[in-house]
Amino acid sequence: MSIELVTLAMVGALFALLAIGMPMAFALGAIGVGFTLAFFGFEALLLISSRIYGFVTNYVLLSVPMFLLMATIMDRSGVARDLYRAMSVWAGRMPGGVGLMTLVAAVLMAATTGIIGGEVILLGLVALPQMLRLGYDRKLAIGIVCGGGSLGTMIPPSIVLVFYGLTANVSIGDLFLAVIVPGLVLAGLYLTYVLGRCLLDPGLGPPLPAAERAMPLSEKLAMLKSLVLPIGIAFSVLGTIYLGLAAVTEAAAMGVLGVVLAAWLRGELSWTMLREASLQTMAACGVLLWLTFGATALIGVYNLLGGIAWMRSAIGHLPYEPWVVILIMMLILFVMGCFVDWIGVLLLTMPVFVPIVETLGYDKVWFGVLFCLNMQISYLSPPFGPACFYLKGVAPADISLQEIYLAVWPFMILQAIAILLLLAFPDLALWLPRVLQG
Repeated sequence: MSIELVTLAMVGALFALLAIGMPMAFALGAIGVGFTLAFFGFEALLLISSRIYGFVTNYVLLSVPMFLLMATIMDRSGVARDLYRAMSVWAGRMPGGVGLMTLVAAVLMAATTGIIGGEVILLGLVALPQMLRLGYDRKLAIGIVCGGGSLGTMIPPSIVLVFYGLTANVSIGDLFLAVIVPGLVLAGLYLTYVLGRCLLDPGLGPPLPAAERAMPLSEKLAMLKSLVLPIGIAFSVLGTIYLGLAAVTEAAAMGVLGVVLAAWLRGELSWTMLREASLQTMAACGVLLWLTFGATALIGVYNLLGGIAWMRSAIGHLPYEPWVVILIMMLILFVMGCFVDWIGVLLLTMPVFVPIVETLGYDKVWFGVLFCLNMQISYLSPPFGPACFYLKGVAPADISLQEIYLAVWPFMILQAIAILLLLAFPDLALWLPRVLQG
C-alpha cells in the first residue's frame, strides 16, 4: 500500500472512531497499535512502547503536574478572585473600564497558572456577572472573558510551551522569554479593540456607577495588596528561570511552594483543599498523558511506514516562497485545531513541521510562538472551542453556546492579526531572548 493510501486510511479511521464517540487518546492509540500489527507484526509494538517511554521519562515533563497543581491551588485559595476585585475597582468612569481591567487581570492570572480552563471558568464566575450587571453588551462581555481567559497559552508559564519544547527539542526557558512580547502584543490588541468600541459607543460598556466609583483612594490602594501574592508567585517561577537560579522543573516546584504559602497566609490551606487540588491535578495529567501515549504511538508507526519523510518532502518542496509554506502550515494547524485538542495537534504535526521549519531557515523558537498563537484561535473556534464550552458551563442559563461562538469571532480575528504581525516581524519573539542571553 502506498504511503498516500496509508495516510488516507489513518485519517479516515481517526474520524470514524471519533464519530462513534471514542475519546481522542484511545482513538489515536488504537490506530497506532492497529497499523503496527497490520504492517509489522507484534514484535514492532516494542518500538512503539520504547518511543512512548523515551518521551514520558523526560525530566522536564515533571513540570507539567507542578504547573497544574499550582493553578488548581491558586483557584481554590481565592487569590485569583481577590486579584480581579483589586483590579476592577480602578475601572473608574472610563467606558469599558471593567472590561479593560478584566483583561489586565487575565494577563496577571495567566502569569500564575499556565492553563486556560481554570482562568476562563474563574472569569466566567466573577467577571462576566459583573459586566452583565453593569449593562455591558453581552457579546462583548463574553468575548472579553473567552479572549482574556485564553491568554494562558501566551503568557508564561504555559503548558503548551512545555510540550512544544519537549517535542521540538527547544529550550523551554527560551520559549518562555520569546512568548512574553507577542503575548503582551495580543493583550494590547484586545485592550485596544475593547477601548475603541466602547469609546465609539459607550453603551457597549458603561462605566462603574458613581456610588461604586466613590470608594476612597486609601481603600483602593489597600486592595492592591491582593496583587502581592500573585506577583510573588509569578516571580518565584519566572524569576528563578530568567535569573538562571533554577531550571523549568525546579521553578515549577517553587511555584507550588509559593501558592501553598499564599494559601496558608490567607488561612485557606487545609488537607481537604490539598487533597481536592491533587485529585484534580491527577485527573488533568491523566488526560494529557493518555493523549501523549496515543499520539506518540500513531506518529511512531507512521514514521516507520515512511509517512513523516513523505510529509516533509511534500511540504518542504512546495513550489512557493518559504513564508507561504509557513502560512500553509498555519492553515493546517487552524483546521486541525477546530476538531482536535492542542496536544493532539502538537504531537501529530510538530515531528513533521519542525524539521521543515529548520530547513527553510526559520527559528524553532519563533515557530513555537506561532504555534501557541494558532492554538489560541483553536481555543475559541467552533465546533471544538474548549474555552467556549468552559464558559458555557458557568455562564447564566440564558446564554447559549451559539451566542458564545458569535461573540468570540472578533477576538479570533485579533489573534489572526497577531500571527500576521509575528510572521512579518519575527523579532517580536526573538528580540528578548537575544538581548537577555546575548
